Amino acid sequence: MSDVPRSDIIFLHAPSVYDFRKKPIFYGPVSDVIPSSPVFEMYPIGFMTMSSHLEAAGFRTRIVNLAVQMLRDDRFDVEKRIKSLDADVFAIDLHWMPHVHGATEIAKIVKKYHPDSKTEFGGLTSSYFWEELIARPEADMVMRGDTTEEPTVKLMSAIQDGRDLSEVPNLVWKDDCGRVRNNGISHSLENLDEIKFDYGMMIKNAIRYRDIKGALPWYGWDKLPLTSVFTVRGCSLGCAECGGSGYANGKTVCRKAPAYRSPEKLAEDMDMIQSYLDTPIFIVGDLRQQSSGYAEKFLKEVRDRKIKNHVVVELFGGAGDEYFSKLDRAFEGGWSIEFSPDSHDENIRYALGKGYSNEAIEKSVESAFCNGCGRFDLFYMTGLPLQTRESALDSAKASKKLWRLVGRDDNLFIYNAPFAPFVDPGSRVFEEPDKWGYRFFARTLEEHKKLLENPSWKHVLSYETKWMDRDMIAETSYDAAIELAAMEYESSRISEDVFRQRKERTETARSLMHRIDEIMAIPDGKDREDRLWEIKAEGVNLMNSTVCDKNNLDWKAGSVWKNAPRVISGLIRSCIG
Repeated sequence: MSDVPRSDIIFLHAPSVYDFRKKPIFYGPVSDVIPSSPVFEMYPIGFMTMSSHLEAAGFRTRIVNLAVQMLRDDRFDVEKRIKSLDADVFAIDLHWMPHVHGATEIAKIVKKYHPDSKTEFGGLTSSYFWEELIARPEADMVMRGDTTEEPTVKLMSAIQDGRDLSEVPNLVWKDDCGRVRNNGISHSLENLDEIKFDYGMMIKNAIRYRDIKGALPWYGWDKLPLTSVFTVRGCSLGCAECGGSGYANGKTVCRKAPAYRSPEKLAEDMDMIQSYLDTPIFIVGDLRQQSSGYAEKFLKEVRDRKIKNHVVVELFGGAGDEYFSKLDRAFEGGWSIEFSPDSHDENIRYALGKGYSNEAIEKSVESAFCNGCGRFDLFYMTGLPLQTRESALDSAKASKKLWRLVGRDDNLFIYNAPFAPFVDPGSRVFEEPDKWGYRFFARTLEEHKKLLENPSWKHVLSYETKWMDRDMIAETSYDAAIELAAMEYESSRISEDVFRQRKERTETARSLMHRIDEIMAIPDGKDREDRLWEIKAEGVNLMNSTVCDKNNLDWKAGSVWKNAPRVISGLIRSCIG
């Protein structure tokens, strides 16, 4: 019998594909511009907020990141770990579509070892595909919506008291006879101030279960931690390709308007983080989205609280000296910018719903560094509506002009990666493919799951466009990466050796993709499988930084272990408070 405390609910995060270690998969550049690996081992922030609400209500919660543990140790036994766990409910996130394979397969293992426990799915993808998901035997419940903290507390209270689940908001569930019951989405917060946001709770839980590494947000987070706070759930913008747009939120979670966290609460969240960790804080959502007054009030709150952590700020449009100078005065620990124009082509950008010019981008880059910006990350994508091969390559070429606007030592990082692996369900592109020039290879949950079993990232792509088919999207992604590296070299941002290494790595990745194409044409199944396994190690070596230098995404910060004294001090203060 284990002496680890029992949980009421355990939040499980699965890898994108289960078991990726036992499949010959070449991931390609599908996660080159996000912190996690192609296994998508980063769990959603909702794990923390739901745990905070549940713990406050007296329930014991635990977060188990199976994906991280599988990445850390090839010998990690997933079934043994799941068998060792004990809870009334196992909550599995299916927030991003690339998790559909891993999430559903992990649920099957849970039901195998814990037939009397309930499995619950949640997240945007779960909310979109709830009807298909609840029909699966491994799914007992689906929690719909984007503010499900309190509905989850009500769910656990009903289960603990043995009450009927028909009064739990947002829940889809199976009754004792196996009939599907849909309670509808009736809980959707209009503001986020009542959401509990507590990194300390995560630390306490990790200590309680003696499993700090198993609860990491993503692989390597303990060495280079990055924290985040949310200004909003929902969005006022309608970007055509985005599953988090206002349009998509209305369709997927019935959100009529964005729900914002007040400037005071947002600053309080950041103050709480700095009490535990000296780590960069990423502010999700443009501070100006609600209003300029919102941003002004928040920056005053930050100054008053003397936030000393480095802060990363998002832009949804251009900005200038006035805004950037205010950021510089507010953030004592420095600040950086994340900006995603997606394309240098104004026609494409306007069509997507991003209504700002190239001039606005250029002025933003130039002005940011003139006003103390520590780093500016800018992102382009390949595979967009209206985008031809030439247009995608021109985005890479346009980077040279941006680099020439700033000094050689200014940390302007520009990335160019494929729009992969899937188009977001609920987005305008997904809902109206003909209008946007897309053809899809997957529409249902099961079809997306099947795509993830392909050995090559190219064949995992769920789409092609009238301007570029799958092959061209893949080839152009590699060509754009080489073009971008060339522009960086010509702008004296990288050495000739670094340029050569990046070009060689990209060409090696392309060659491997071509070899997989040849292997997949082999008619004999066993021979085909054997040949794929022969090159698996090469694919693993190219898992990260396939077309970009992913190290550029890291913010310098002290490791979690170096932060131990601050963590202990923060825990003591929280207990006293």
